[in-house]
Amino acid sequence: MSLRLFRTAAGKRTAVAFSTPLALARVLGTEHRWIRLSETALRHMLTDVGVTGIVVDPAGTMPARQREQGYRVRHLRVA
Repeated sequence: MSLRLFRTAAGKRTAVAFSTPLALARVLGTEHRWIRLSETALRHMLTDVGVTGIVVDPAGTMPARQREQGYRVRHLRVA
């Protein structure tokens, strides 16, 4: 399992959470793997990497062109 972190429009590292599998598919696509996780468990995982923010049901993603110019998704391994 890996924890996927994102950056807000302001550049701050954050985690995202989705209230339904459909909400996740709208933003990340239907092929994105997921697991059900409590907020407490997610916050515990974020503490280890120094992230405090969680965005629930984000409205969308940045265009690919902007992602290529420095807004990269980072995958972190968690135990």
